[in-house]
Amino acid sequence: MKVLITGGAGFIGSHLADRLLDEDHEVLVIDNYATGRRDNLTERDGLTIVEDTIEDPDAVLEAFEGFKPDFVVHAAAAYKDPEAWGADVLTNALGTVNVVKAAQATGVQRLLYFQTALCYGTTPTEQPVTLDHPIRPDSSYGISKTAGELYIELSGIDFLSFRLANAYGPRNISGPLPTFFQRLTTGKACFVMDTRRDFVFVDDLIDVVVKAIDGQGRKGSYHISSGSDYAIKELFEETLTALKMTLDKPVEVRPRNPDDVASILLDPSKTNQDFSWRTSTPLREGVRRAIDYYSERGITQTFTHLAAATSDKPRA
Repeated sequence: MKVLITGGAGFIGSHLADRLLDEDHEVLVIDNYATGRRDNLTERDGLTIVEDTIEDPDAVLEAFEGFKPDFVVHAAAAYKDPEAWGADVLTNALGTVNVVKAAQATGVQRLLYFQTALCYGTTPTEQPVTLDHPIRPDSSYGISKTAGELYIELSGIDFLSFRLANAYGPRNISGPLPTFFQRLTTGKACFVMDTRRDFVFVDDLIDVVVKAIDGQGRKGSYHISSGSDYAIKELFEETLTALKMTLDKPVEVRPRNPDDVASILLDPSKTNQDFSWRTSTPLREGVRRAIDYYSERGITQTFTHLAAATSDKPRA
């Protein structure tokens, strides 16, 4: 099969590209390297990389027409700066329109979209959150990603929208785990927020994406989640274990910020049933594998969907 991946040099996209190439599919990646890393992908048979932005409709259409994909995985997204509303709209909303229009023009059989759990807003009314929960994003990232999802639905194309819990693992530079690593290994102070998250290791995520590419699943939305959540403090402690570090005193736990979510816990029952899929990687193993990658490759900058996390800000 020929699979086109937008954002294919990023965290999730590059892992998917590697898996598909290992299974002898042809893969075309579109990425502008705004957050993707050039060393996430290596040159190999069956892989084509187009360095460009999905904000350019002509570039997107040219890539689609030249490659003629059977399946599209739309993983490209802007998320680095919560105040950069214009950038979010250009990539997450308009960029998605460009991808959908190109898919329609070239007869793509199916499209898979990665949506954020922040589509439910920062104060969900149920735990775990079901697919029937109202859509009410209240952040630039959530709003623009939800706009993209709605344009895909409007198009009438056969699509799957995977609403993600917190994906983590090697190559990820967003969220608390890479922030903990960066600060702990450079002697900077850390604290953790009094929040909980549902973590999905990237290999488990790729397993269900491959099932979708193979034709499983019904048109519409799914939750990709473990169905369990962990305190961020637990993630921090697993990071210490992986680094074989001991602190002089317990890490400070701070109340969550107004723009943060107390818990992101999604109900994966529809996904479990339709895809015969469940997460299988224990948190300790997943954290260790991520830390091994960070130790080998290094991290110079990390991001969150809510506030910038730079080397001089200990937010996590």
